Amino acid sequence: MKITKEEVLHVAELARLDMDDEAVAKFSEQIGTILAYMDTLNQVDTRGVPPTSHALSLHNAFREDEAAGSLDRDDALANAPEREDGCFVVPRIVEQREAK
Repeated sequence: MKITKEEVLHVAELARLDMDDEAVAKFSEQIGTILAYMDTLNQVDTRGVPPTSHALSLHNAFREDEAAGSLDRDDALANAPEREDGCFVVPRIVEQREAK
């Protein structure tokens, strides 16, 4: 199955992506290759194969939550270049926008 450049441009527009002709050609080829492979996979007989969400039967591999020790505040701040009232002092990163 081949995807047209117009279809790539349509999807790019929906995603609000600005693409030049070179990118459109590249994505058309790549998506076409993916769709051709999907056509190949669709020919595989999967009757009698139960649907799975994962190829391996994995279960939750997380450990149980357990309370653990933590650093003392003074130890955590020991190497801080600047601190104030028991907190790290960092540069301001949030900018205020002017009201319109």
